[in-house]
Amino acid sequence: QVQLVESGGGLVQAGGSLRVSCTSSGSTIRNYAVGWFRQAPGQERELVAAVDWHGAETYYADSVKGRFTISRDNAENVVYLQMNGLKLEDTAVYFCAARVRHFLARLTGDYDNWGQGILVTVSS
Repeated sequence: QVQLVESGGGLVQAGGSLRVSCTSSGSTIRNYAVGWFRQAPGQERELVAAVDWHGAETYYADSVKGRFTISRDNAENVVYLQMNGLKLEDTAVYFCAARVRHFLARLTGDYDNWGQGILVTVSS
């Protein structure tokens, strides 16, 4: 079991950029696949992006392709989500999740460990 901690959220204007980070305490996540999910009020949690354990394979939801980039630095035990060209509809609580497998997955049930979430608000 790892404890995941997200950071870097906040308020940004539409069209702007923000980078959120995910790190762990108690145990490293360098051998875990990691996903970034988000949940807007009244909506289901959805996968935004995912990366396998060594960064070779990534996945992006269609809604963020070309705008968001997921990356990881295993030496620093951190996974990033760089968000560019932010839109109002990107406003949500963003969650980092890790699975005890090397390969990425797309379903919430495939992830074993979750962070508390961090709010990203995009304003007009």
